[in-house]
Amino acid sequence: MQLKIKVSLLIILATCVLDMGCKSLTKTQKGASIGAGAGGVIGAFIGKSAGNTALGAIIGGAVGGTAGAFIGKSMDKQAAELKQAIPGATIVRQGESIVVKFDSGILFDTDKADLKTDAITNLQNLAASLQKNPDTNVLIIGHTDNSGAEERNKQLSIQRAEAVKDYIASANINQNRLSVQGKGDADPIADNKTTQGRAQNRRVEIIISANDQMKKRAKYAQE
Repeated sequence: MQLKIKVSLLIILATCVLDMGCKSLTKTQKGASIGAGAGGVIGAFIGKSAGNTALGAIIGGAVGGTAGAFIGKSMDKQAAELKQAIPGATIVRQGESIVVKFDSGILFDTDKADLKTDAITNLQNLAASLQKNPDTNVLIIGHTDNSGAEERNKQLSIQRAEAVKDYIASANINQNRLSVQGKGDADPIADNKTTQGRAQNRRVEIIISANDQMKKRAKYAQE
């Protein structure tokens, strides 16, 4: 029972930190708190419970404390640059990471995994930012709505994430920094019963987080 209570408190804290309740916290403060309050195992649990792979990745990879605040400042700067460079995407600072969200219609035609011509400029600008900020890892997550067969949706989401990864890698980004996941229709963020909701669920999320080098530098900075 005590363990359940502790887990529940950590979930509430992490949810609060992720701008779902604690509006008064700055992004840097959220970055400092998230790792200290949750941790990798709890972060993965929250991500699964929320049906949100991005949320789990952000919490699970957080450092927390003063080091987290150091990382948060770096991410604040990069997020501001990305907002200027990629007007076709939604850029959100969460914890110690950046979420870059593309509606799939921006990148792909319906039921296709070939990048549209209009997508190239957006991904070029994203790659340029990654070149300027080499101490980060990038997780690319493909999502679909629930139209069609589950297996097809899963396959399509993987193919789309791989297409984004391949293009970014072709812009001289080390492939060791890049990883992909295809979630199919497993992580909806809106109601699949409506046209608008399905459109929101068809998306590609790109999570930019500190790699081991940045984390070490952040820890040294606090000593």
